[in-house]
Amino acid sequence: MKHNIILTKKSKSVNGTVQLTGSKSECNRALVIEALSNGKVKVENISDAADAATMSRVLSPESKVLSQNDDDSGLKTQDSRLINIGPAGTAMRFLTAYFAIGDEEVILTGSERMKQRPIGILVEALRELGAHIDYVENEGFPPIRLKGSFEQRSNKVSIKGNISSQYVTALLLIAARLPFGLELHIEGELTSRPYVEMTLAMLEAAGIQHSWTENVISIPYQEFAETSLPVEPDWSAASYWYAIAALADEAELFLPGLTKYSLQGDSVITEIMANFGITSQFKYGGVYLQKETKPIARKIFDLKSCPDLAQTVIVVCAALGHNATFTGLETLKIKETDRVKALQNELEKIGVKLIEKNQVYKLDCSEKFIPQRIFIRTYDDHRMAMAFAPLALLIPEVEIEDADVVEKSYPAFWKDLEKVGFNPLAP
Repeated sequence: MKHNIILTKKSKSVNGTVQLTGSKSECNRALVIEALSNGKVKVENISDAADAATMSRVLSPESKVLSQNDDDSGLKTQDSRLINIGPAGTAMRFLTAYFAIGDEEVILTGSERMKQRPIGILVEALRELGAHIDYVENEGFPPIRLKGSFEQRSNKVSIKGNISSQYVTALLLIAARLPFGLELHIEGELTSRPYVEMTLAMLEAAGIQHSWTENVISIPYQEFAETSLPVEPDWSAASYWYAIAALADEAELFLPGLTKYSLQGDSVITEIMANFGITSQFKYGGVYLQKETKPIARKIFDLKSCPDLAQTVIVVCAALGHNATFTGLETLKIKETDRVKALQNELEKIGVKLIEKNQVYKLDCSEKFIPQRIFIRTYDDHRMAMAFAPLALLIPEVEIEDADVVEKSYPAFWKDLEKVGFNPLAP
């Protein structure tokens, strides 16, 4: 049963230390690498995020002996193992590739929203390589049946780069286990490039070599090395603390474990939030945030390489009445919800418009106002809840729908807010 939460914050200052969970993005990749390595690679600092827990559960050796009848989806499994990953989009993409080259027959399904999120581009690429995959309900969408018995037919495949970097990553993760390796041709511009670079860096740390020339990434068949993969704290989670600092009158925060030279593309939040007066000093084994008053000069933000920061940055700009322009938001419409529409709906509640024209998005804050109370819908999207929570520094009462939605990536979010002086209450 869903329950809401009301946030209040008497003081407009924020200070304290916040220990963030491991990166969901790094952890999901590391868990697949661990499973593919047959025990040679060990993951350290597994994330508390629900998505990572889902991935860990599915990939654990014990999961193969779980009952096939503990799912209420109504799907006929026959001799297949039924795996319901719920709303975990990353798990759906990565596990599609993982099970495609295995010897086990499985059906991958998920939440109703997951069944609306396309997977056809990845399925077609895997079929070209030799995978046997059928759609159970609607063509191009989960649930899918992966029949095992993979026999590689080709080592070359092309995939569009502007839809989702997770399709690219899913193929790269399995590449070293393909008998003839993989030569992956990326068509057009690659969105979220830092996530692909993260994948390749983690594979390299696990002993897997690659070459990347222009739009072609090549990975030959090879064995994983015996090693451990430590998971860094989550920079996506850190972004909400940067937003809080940006909206506070005064802020001093310490986030342990984060490093200046991170694999995570969302670490660019340090550069973005510098525009709002937030300084980042890497010392004492983490990052120290401090608020300095300065005028906001930057007007255009290209978020193509870090789309998960979009809601955070757009809400901060709106709250500060900053008429900014945004590009690189194309993938937001196929996330947990249509994030563009969700932002438009909720920003209207403070009089701000997010106007879309030819894939360029502009904020119009000319009619912005600060109400005494606001109700924020979350649309089953964890990032909507956390991006709008910092408004409690400006609005006396902020009610957030479905507080548990943050379990997907940052289960301790509300408790961490309480530690630095926010007051989360049941309505």
